[in-house]
Amino acid sequence: MDKLVIRGGTPLKGQIPVSGAKNAALPLMAASLLTDQPLTLTNMPKLADIRSMGALLDQHGVKRSTQDEAGGGQTVDFHAVTIESTTAPYDLVRKMRASVLVLGPLLARCGEATVSLPGGCAIGNRPVDLHLKGLAELGAEVALEGGYVKAEVPSGRLQGGRVVFPMVSVGATENLMMAASLADSETVLVNAAREPEITDLAECLIAMGAEIEGHGTDTIHIQGKDRLGGAIHKVVPDRIETGTYAMAAAITGGDVELTGTTKGLLDNVFEILREAGVTIEESDRSIRVKAERGKLRGVDVMTEPFPGFPTDLQAQFMTLMCVARGASMVTETIFENRFMHVPELSRMGANINVHHASALIRGTDRLIGAPVMATDLRASVSLVLAGLAADGVTEVNRIYHLDRGYERLVEKLSACGADIQRVAAEAGEELTV
Repeated sequence: MDKLVIRGGTPLKGQIPVSGAKNAALPLMAASLLTDQPLTLTNMPKLADIRSMGALLDQHGVKRSTQDEAGGGQTVDFHAVTIESTTAPYDLVRKMRASVLVLGPLLARCGEATVSLPGGCAIGNRPVDLHLKGLAELGAEVALEGGYVKAEVPSGRLQGGRVVFPMVSVGATENLMMAASLADSETVLVNAAREPEITDLAECLIAMGAEIEGHGTDTIHIQGKDRLGGAIHKVVPDRIETGTYAMAAAITGGDVELTGTTKGLLDNVFEILREAGVTIEESDRSIRVKAERGKLRGVDVMTEPFPGFPTDLQAQFMTLMCVARGASMVTETIFENRFMHVPELSRMGANINVHHASALIRGTDRLIGAPVMATDLRASVSLVLAGLAADGVTEVNRIYHLDRGYERLVEKLSACGADIQRVAAEAGEELTV
């Protein structure tokens, strides 16, 4: 199993290209099930999660072809002429929670679907009950049997309705929006998620012939259509990758230009980073991030649904605060088990005390390199950031988590001067929990 070996202390300087958003690409891939016409997605990232979703779509009967793009990324053509199977088996779904996004499209197009309960990162309980209750509101009969969701539409076609989410859910909003695109009459989603990935999915569905209004707000109206057609759609830049590399520049006291990303994706995050002493200059083509090491200030933050501070950047921001002057408080409101990076950061000299959903961080002059272990996708990259800033050598184990969400991470950081290598861990070398 591979690991990362990082010798820290070098400020990052240069350019980092931002890839297409994984969290946008996955529901867009699932949307290919809604039509028998070709769907072409450009700016697709090359990631393990993308390959996992591709394998799932393959067994549903989706034909795929892929072409590399200049400078990274890929263009992928999806063509679901016929749905060969309406079952999403455990062996494929267990690898990634986003696999549940095939439920709505399969149910809308075929009138039935059997989907394994999903797996993914161990960052707390992320139930699919909001997905199931929403589909039931549209006329589906849903049951849980043997670890599978079994759903069917007795009338043959989903019926439009009003779905009020008791809490904001990105995945449930995506699943219901796709399902409602082929339902009979209008569907209204209330307390819907507003993330840029939701808007990106809606724009793709509209290009396919769907009639959707209100995406980007908390109330979305979808007028169901008898069928959808094909489209060509560019995946939105990855705002989490953008934020991660912005914090990598800041924690090393670097000067980095992030290319291929856009303004407006991280307004809340950049406001907080500026408060912490980071200089951020945004243009229509790139974002420049600069900071002076030792001059960062502690700032409190609380994770919230968009447009609030994203939970997917919480671990990275906590790492940044470990080397800021003074104290800061990080409060996690989205997932109940997303502080698993804290013990690993503590091994590197971080001063963090966790109390329920909050972590108090007292900044230290320096972090010290150490062997650490990744526990989930965002926690793993927070340890990379810590290693970049630490004195000495840091070894990050279990980096298969990183492969799920960060394309060419070593290559991108190395191009900016980071001393980072990916090496094969020797048998028995990996840390155990």
